[in-house]
Amino acid sequence: MRAEFPGLTPGWHYLDTAATAQKPQAVIDACTLAMGRDYATVHRGVYARSADMTLAYEAARRRIAAFIGGTEEQVSFVRGATEAINLVAYSHPRKGRVLLSTLEHHSNIVPWQLAGWEIDVCPLTADGRIDLDAAEKLLTPEHTMVAFAHVSNVLGSPLDVARAAELAHRVGAELLIDGCQAVPRLPVDVAALGCDYYVFSGHKLYGPTGIGVLWSDKLDALAPWQGGGSMIDRVTFEKTTYAPAPTRFEAGTPAIVEALGLAAAADYVSGLGVEAIHAHECALVGSLREQLARKNSITLFGPDDSAGIVSFAMAGVHPHDIGTILDESGVAIRAGHHCAQPLMAHLGVPATARASFGLYSNDDDVAALIDGLARVERIFG
Repeated sequence: MRAEFPGLTPGWHYLDTAATAQKPQAVIDACTLAMGRDYATVHRGVYARSADMTLAYEAARRRIAAFIGGTEEQVSFVRGATEAINLVAYSHPRKGRVLLSTLEHHSNIVPWQLAGWEIDVCPLTADGRIDLDAAEKLLTPEHTMVAFAHVSNVLGSPLDVARAAELAHRVGAELLIDGCQAVPRLPVDVAALGCDYYVFSGHKLYGPTGIGVLWSDKLDALAPWQGGGSMIDRVTFEKTTYAPAPTRFEAGTPAIVEALGLAAAADYVSGLGVEAIHAHECALVGSLREQLARKNSITLFGPDDSAGIVSFAMAGVHPHDIGTILDESGVAIRAGHHCAQPLMAHLGVPATARASFGLYSNDDDVAALIDGLARVERIFG
């Protein structure tokens, strides 16, 4: 599939898909048409092109809903997973205690702090998974929310969402799942998972930046978060009434082009099959972990069945130096704390190097990374 991704230039090995995915030509074309030939505003104009774009925008909502097993009235377009989590944290009618985990991205920590929730932290298992046995002991009727990552952006460790949902619901709490790393590589059916909120960003799903999704079958219980045009029913200076969900959460002119691009990305991934993508990435993860495990200088983090992500450290070498030297060899990885500083503290390192795969990754990328790391060893040896 590499030829369908213009960003994958010859000789460049892109292993930073967990940060943001390259875009297939189908997505680029969808955005180009929406920005150019087909462009008009939505929900406002009575002229034909505006009506056509409104139909396309709402069709994009239905396509995204179907992609994750939901329905259109359960899907709100937001700027990204970060905004989705902020929306729930600020708008939830029962602010109280929230249970997070040690491996959460900052975007699933800071919003709860800012919105005034009391935070408890679930530990990890020895191989870097959210410890649901510990969560069961920690949860009390005082908890109104549990918020976990479906797949860790550092460790790649997958969560048993169905069990997490059962544990949360047992004490009367709701479950929010950060699906940013899961949606591009794991089959997601929100109904089967049993969660109450599912959020993800478009740009990690091979779509545009600046758009994401909040799914919930409880959107009607959330108060409007931002005010403006489109999210209203009737406005007077004395009182405003609001549109039903999901429209009440889409104040202002929406990300029209981005919504159509995201729908095209979901269609592209569906056409290939998420199961096939996951199997392909699992093979690459297994190959890379096996080769890294042979190096005495390398410490691997996360479980063997990590989903598309391999984080590691090299003795005596800062990850930023690893990343810089690999870049000279045409290999792009992520180096740093990955917006997960509490997890870095847990691991006992300031940062890690992270290689992450996409549907376009291949064995040549793995080989280039291994060769590049050999060069790092020679330089620092």
